[in-house]
Amino acid sequence: MEAAPDQQSPSLDDCLKLLKGERDEQRLAGLLLVTKFCKGDDLTSLRRIYDAVGTQFLDRLLRTGMGQGSTDGSDNHDAYLQLSVTVLAAFCRVIEIAASNDMVSKIPLILEILSNKSGSSILEECYEFLYLVLSANEDGVVSFFESRGLKVLAPQMSTFSDVLAGSRPMELAMKLVQLLLGKLSLGFISNACLEELSIIVAAIARQFAVLHNALKFEALHILSAIFSSELSASLHEALRVMPNGIWSDNLRIGITAILQNRVAPADKLHALILAESAVSIMGEKWFINQVNLPDAREPIPVDRCLLLVLESSRVEIAVLLNDVAYLKYEASKSSSSSNVDSILSKQRTLAIAFSLIEKIIRLVANMAADEGDLIDEDTFTKVIHGLNETIGVVLEYLQDAKEHGEKKGDDLLASVRVVGSYLAETPVACKEKVQELLPFMLSIEGNDEPSPFYSVCFLLPMLCQTTMKTEGCQVLASFGGDKAVVDCLIKMIGTHSYKVEDTDSIFLACDTIMNLLLKKEKVPLSLKDPIYINLLRTLVSWAENTDDPTVTMMASSICSLILDHSSEEALLGYPNFSRSDLHSLCRLIVKSLASNETDMVDEARADLDLQEIISSGFSRWSHRFPYIQGTVERELGHRM
Repeated sequence: MEAAPDQQSPSLDDCLKLLKGERDEQRLAGLLLVTKFCKGDDLTSLRRIYDAVGTQFLDRLLRTGMGQGSTDGSDNHDAYLQLSVTVLAAFCRVIEIAASNDMVSKIPLILEILSNKSGSSILEECYEFLYLVLSANEDGVVSFFESRGLKVLAPQMSTFSDVLAGSRPMELAMKLVQLLLGKLSLGFISNACLEELSIIVAAIARQFAVLHNALKFEALHILSAIFSSELSASLHEALRVMPNGIWSDNLRIGITAILQNRVAPADKLHALILAESAVSIMGEKWFINQVNLPDAREPIPVDRCLLLVLESSRVEIAVLLNDVAYLKYEASKSSSSSNVDSILSKQRTLAIAFSLIEKIIRLVANMAADEGDLIDEDTFTKVIHGLNETIGVVLEYLQDAKEHGEKKGDDLLASVRVVGSYLAETPVACKEKVQELLPFMLSIEGNDEPSPFYSVCFLLPMLCQTTMKTEGCQVLASFGGDKAVVDCLIKMIGTHSYKVEDTDSIFLACDTIMNLLLKKEKVPLSLKDPIYINLLRTLVSWAENTDDPTVTMMASSICSLILDHSSEEALLGYPNFSRSDLHSLCRLIVKSLASNETDMVDEARADLDLQEIISSGFSRWSHRFPYIQGTVERELGHRM
């Protein structure tokens, strides 16, 4: 006996006949039947179904499901909504359909559905629809932003970053964010969107921390793109003020997982970009903040992230400096664009690693100053060893540049900066090598600098400390390094001064020059050099333009020490020093001598009694400056 044949399922052609029917009931029945054809990637069938059903019916069905338009079938709103969104998302797998104006026009409706149905089962279809339409048509991106799409997306991602962590809706939402980041040039994502963007960052950071699959790397890449974008600087403040800062703890967990495992070099770089951004926002203690999240598999040792970032940065610096040196000095000398592009790309990466090393140096310095025990002695020793190795590699790179006669470049300037940061804390580190390279380092210029300036600024903390001893002064003066410091100070306080981050550099330069001048009997200084005359004029002008007594006393002290080696006649013999300059210098000396200790702030006295330097200097050289001497006697005779 033959078995009865199975009841045949409706064919696609049967469904199409229903979809082309005159009544909505027929079309609805056809649409319900064709859902099985919407689950695959049979794009040809999807196109035929779309052409058969027509845009008007789909629009009516969607609006009915949303509770708009006809009230017929009001009891089936959710079913109609589920059906309409499901087929719309399926149709958009056909690029031509996704790119159509009809689909773009539905973006505001889909966003409204997302707003009202945040816990609905159609989240996945809504996000799939948005992702496909925005991918296919730039007008879709415009419509998304004009419909305030980010204000819908951000709170939703925040809500299901825990509930739906790693889910398909979260994956699609992240892909949507990645797509939107690629459209930054359109100008829709601006400072007005920072609150929403910070919420999105926090949600994706959560996925980065808790997932252990391919989506973890998607989160890594999206976060790296956000922190590498033009919005990064503005976003920092929005993230800094977010309550509880849990996003930064999630970043630390994710970064630690990436760096301690065997992953592609590009992914390690992405992790370093995130680490650099997190520390810039939260401060250096981010490296060692101990926070155990409730769902963490096991507590992360307090020093784990710090040591991993240090080691990864150290390796990156060693490899990158070697590659850049090869491309610059060993590879084909032809100015091929590929070589130039490769060097620029490596230099950008190098800047991230250098920044992290500088932040670790600051962390170590702050811990030493606070005498804290946030990390144990063994970890502290490992960090110092790693920093020593890194600085040694950077010094070798500078040595290579010196031997090739290369002293201009932002990579060289960045190298001096990181060396200067370390030497500021340990001025005698790598002593012989530093002394050998000091003339070269002080001569380095950035790409846009007409003459050395920032390289000197970066080394001032170290120079200020080493010149407190005679040996340090002798080393600096032996090659004319004193003039480099003088020139730097003139640029900082002159009329057309360079921009410096704070006044610390100015006073470091002043202290360094004062250290040299106070040891002039043992140090070969050429105080008759025109640059010292220019310094006199600049110091006087600097003091005239401020009411800060610290500036007055510092400027007058340096001037007094310089005048020890000159005379009124000699000064007026310089073409750039006029009698008007002499009058201004005289006013400064009179003003500083008229000051008494009660007028001086603590900062003005630092380690030296500046008033004593000025008054004792005046007693030594006043007979050679009759104009200044006469003025002082007239105005302050009863005090002198």
